Amino acid sequence: MTIQNRESFLDNLAENLGRSRRTEGVERPEWSVRPQWEVFKGATQEELVSILEKQCEVIHTDFRKTDAAGLNGVLCETIRGYEGKAIIAADNERNPEYQLDSLYQQLDAEGLEVHIWDAAKGKENQVFAERADVGITFSDVTLAESGTVTLFNNKGNGRSISLLPKTYIAIIPKSTIVPRITQAAKHIHEANQQGHEVSSCVSFITGPSNSADIEMNLIVGVHGPIKVTYIVVEDK
Repeated sequence: MTIQNRESFLDNLAENLGRSRRTEGVERPEWSVRPQWEVFKGATQEELVSILEKQCEVIHTDFRKTDAAGLNGVLCETIRGYEGKAIIAADNERNPEYQLDSLYQQLDAEGLEVHIWDAAKGKENQVFAERADVGITFSDVTLAESGTVTLFNNKGNGRSISLLPKTYIAIIPKSTIVPRITQAAKHIHEANQQGHEVSSCVSFITGPSNSADIEMNLIVGVHGPIKVTYIVVEDK
């Protein structure tokens, strides 16, 4: 992605601040107190899984654990529990690794409608997502503290998959679980600094949609999936 007119914008900003623009000699400050790094500091991966599971109770999200061999079975059970007939899933590079391609073919053969996000089909993806019973994606970074899945949306992983269907399933490789958003932001920043392609849209999703705007009464399923399941999968 190319940034347009950056230099002139920064020059104009400095001028309006009444000073010349500094282009060198600027160092990031080292703060003496950084509490954001202390939350669950030193927690093992197993401890983070337990923290995530407990938080799922708070955010009205079903929580399941399995290994790679058992994922297809758990996924099928969850889809059936949601009475899913129309399913939309991301075109993710991890699909073959977790044998999801074969699972989706199997479900399709059983009479379910299965749509894998296809950038070439444009608006057709969103139209299907609007009537889908179940949306399925992988979590790229998972925040134990808040029970949040982080999705790097791209041409194979449209935002509509997790926003428009009636229910949503997040597949969470265990290795993606970190303490909190501090680590997620660090991951994104370092990837950008190292020249890796970083998604222009990053979605942070915490359970089903809900709101307590009216008289502080919590209503779940206001503007998105009414039910959500997280499936944590043992990985390397």
